[in-house]
Amino acid sequence: MCGILGVVATTPVNQLLYDGLQVLQHRGQDAAGIATSEGGRFLMHKGSGLVRDVFRTRNMRNLQGNWGIGHVRYPTAGSACNAAEAQPFYVNSPFGLMLAHNGNLTNSEELKREMFLADLRHINTNSDSEVLLNVLAHELQAASNGCRLDDRTIFAAVAAVHRRCRGAYAAVVMIAGVGLLAFRDPYGIRPLVIGRHDTDAGSEWLVSSESVAIDALGFKLLRDVEPGEAVLIDTDGVFRSQACAQQTTHAPCMFEYVYLARPDSLIDGVSVYEARLKMGEFLADKFRRTMPHVHIDVVIPIPDSSRPAALELANCLGIPYREGFVKNRYIGRTFIMPGQAVRRKSVRQKLNTIHQEFKGKSVLLVDDSIVRGTTSQEIVSMAREAGATKVYFASAAPPVRYANVYGIDMPTRAELIASDRSDAEICRAISADGLIYQDLDDLRASVRAINPSINFFETSCFDGCYVTGDVTAAYLSGVETQRGSPPVTVEDTDGSGANQLDLNLVGESQD
Repeated sequence: MCGILGVVATTPVNQLLYDGLQVLQHRGQDAAGIATSEGGRFLMHKGSGLVRDVFRTRNMRNLQGNWGIGHVRYPTAGSACNAAEAQPFYVNSPFGLMLAHNGNLTNSEELKREMFLADLRHINTNSDSEVLLNVLAHELQAASNGCRLDDRTIFAAVAAVHRRCRGAYAAVVMIAGVGLLAFRDPYGIRPLVIGRHDTDAGSEWLVSSESVAIDALGFKLLRDVEPGEAVLIDTDGVFRSQACAQQTTHAPCMFEYVYLARPDSLIDGVSVYEARLKMGEFLADKFRRTMPHVHIDVVIPIPDSSRPAALELANCLGIPYREGFVKNRYIGRTFIMPGQAVRRKSVRQKLNTIHQEFKGKSVLLVDDSIVRGTTSQEIVSMAREAGATKVYFASAAPPVRYANVYGIDMPTRAELIASDRSDAEICRAISADGLIYQDLDDLRASVRAINPSINFFETSCFDGCYVTGDVTAAYLSGVETQRGSPPVTVEDTDGSGANQLDLNLVGESQD
């Protein structure tokens, strides 16, 4: 998960890009970068840390020009806290290109070998974003045959990228002398939206991971970039688009609606806030069915992303809703922090209880999800220390049981509390008096209630079904090994010599 931004305007864009990245800061806290273009030159500044820490006045003054891109990084591939892997990335052959990417390529190692042996390109970092950039550069060279770029050759190059690259990717690219290119993978896993602002000097365009940046910067939301679509905006503000993938399946990432996106965002025609309200409604329904005799005095959310679900759950059950935790805004999201010890310590630094909301009460805590269980266990303990007589826990998402390989930091099953435990075992592990999870069908229904046209979702972390069709047992075992965890156990269960894995792996790629 990262945040990307691209702007073509009629006035300098450095402040627009900075402000937009601030709005998208929740999508990545590891590094930030901005690139602009003026007079045929690319200008860039990037580094490790939050947006406010990376950019100083002198850096902003140097970022001149009326068009550019920005990125906030949350590391899922490559190395954390490595300034060399901050984005955007740059290549100058055969054309000057700057790229910022959100997602994760599942065939990046294969692509690296192809580029070294056949494309004669060298990759300097461990980042799959640099791989994506070099694939695009090679395909632009092949499509243009070394001649000047035009719409046809650019869209043909993106089509070739879709044929070669697997996984999840939404990207914004600066092409020297041409303009801003944006494209989204054929499954639409990672979000990308388009905004427009009409001025006396002409139309201005903004492409962003989430619509909140479009709102905050005074643009009007136009639409989402479609799966497999490429959008090209030249430096004069002329907008063109084309479907570039041979076959598409719209399957947005469900975890965007559960946790990643801001509640005030619209993604693929779905209000994230309304979807989370619906999650609370379905969760209340399940609570009535599974815990009819449990008495609850108060419903308390774990701030921030669980608030809408907790509010609607309380309304549906007729139970008072209260804010029982105060969040320290200066501590990063524990989900993103590396290492269990750091996560456990940061929970106490990030949250503090309002004791009177817990003392002598039976409380129902609501969180957006339970991933590793570290935060949940600490929060249950804090509620008891504040005087709660009973502590029940509700997750607005189903159990997270499988690795996510599309850009979310859930790479190893060994880290997931639900990977090998039943609900009852998880309840004991987090020391709760009772636990309910959202059903996956109800989660899908929560989003479909807002946009019924979405037929598929990327839900691999819940059900082990990988929509791109190229995620094999060997690949997952490699991810486990790379992250320092024991490899996934693969057994020959039918005597055929074929490896079987306890996952619902989709077959061959649909591309």
